[in-house]
Amino acid sequence: MEIIPAIDLHRGNCVRLLRGERSRETVYSENPAEIAIKWQTMGAKRLHMVDLDGAFAGKRVNAAAIKDVVSALAIPVQLGGGIRERGTARDTFKLGVSKIILGTVAVQKPKLVKDLMEEFGKRILVGIDARDGMVAVQGWTESSAKKAVDLALQMQELGAAEIIYTDIARDGTLEGPNFSALQEMAEALSIPLIASGGVSSLDDLRRLKELEHLGVSGAIVGQALYTGNINLKEAIEEIEG
Repeated sequence: MEIIPAIDLHRGNCVRLLRGERSRETVYSENPAEIAIKWQTMGAKRLHMVDLDGAFAGKRVNAAAIKDVVSALAIPVQLGGGIRERGTARDTFKLGVSKIILGTVAVQKPKLVKDLMEEFGKRILVGIDARDGMVAVQGWTESSAKKAVDLALQMQELGAAEIIYTDIARDGTLEGPNFSALQEMAEALSIPLIASGGVSSLDDLRRLKELEHLGVSGAIVGQALYTGNINLKEAIEEIEG
């Protein structure tokens, strides 16, 4: 199981939000590229990055910061947030990211997702963000009537390479992942599932690794790295072996 460090961008800074709420933001660095280099040096094999401004605005915003991060790294970067048009997807790849993560459009424009998968193949990931098992869209500000598991199965059918599942109620809380929801989704899917939201300790990562046989292939870790609850180098050495 792969440990994937996260960087969230807001106004060009590296931040963390509590449960996705903009009013509950902590700025950890004004230099995201410096943080990205740190995670690479500690052994990360890829970086997960979200353009929060883009997610809220519905269009990619932090192009300069994204390019700075990508240019500073030798490892691949996957990016989500505000990628809701074909042109935006193409322009995002031109910034140098290896994979893009589609979220809101998976609910609102499934045909576009299918078209992008046909064009870019395994470079397209789907991010499913849920609250109480129901998918949230528009930067987590709106709830849909779609069950997270049903959307995951639909995206798998369309050809998604991986699903990233985030439990919004756990994100940034250090309260631990929603293991039951992750297990339910992993059992329903035949493609890899990446867990996100709430990872607080090595014990959480050990419990997630126990779901690896079901298809949980990775864990995105954010807040716990910034608070020091998890040492990325030690986590990679133990969990990835």
